[in-house]
Amino acid sequence: MRRTLTTGLAASALSLVTLVAAASAADAAPADKPQVLSSWTQTSASSYNAWTAARANQSAWSAYGFDWSTDYCSSSPDNPFGFPFSTSCARHDFGYRNYKAQGTFSANKARLDSAFYEDLKRVCAGYGGASKTACNSTAWTYYQAVRAFG
Repeated sequence: MRRTLTTGLAASALSLVTLVAAASAADAAPADKPQVLSSWTQTSASSYNAWTAARANQSAWSAYGFDWSTDYCSSSPDNPFGFPFSTSCARHDFGYRNYKAQGTFSANKARLDSAFYEDLKRVCAGYGGASKTACNSTAWTYYQAVRAFG
């Protein structure tokens, strides 16, 4: 009786371990998650455009388990002097949050900050004259702040 009980318990434990392992495998993100994350956090306009398209269709990327949360420009204005920086700040947050979760933030921070600055400069490119100069100066200030404190 004792042997049957022990064998039964061992089989139950093995079944439970197998079930947990199968559930974990099902919950695992696709293997290309690091590559997708990298492709969406580069300095180029095409990287920015790919990220904004994905952000608009987050459900298509749900298997990847990305953190899309944002506080936009944190304690700084999202649209300083009327310059719409909020989407650039959201992409910056996306990079920070997801690389921290992946455990590779330090290796990617400088690029994320540079991508942020390039995004801000693309916003400023839509202005002319004194407004463009003011926008670029504000973008530089935001970039310096994230480099130092981000």
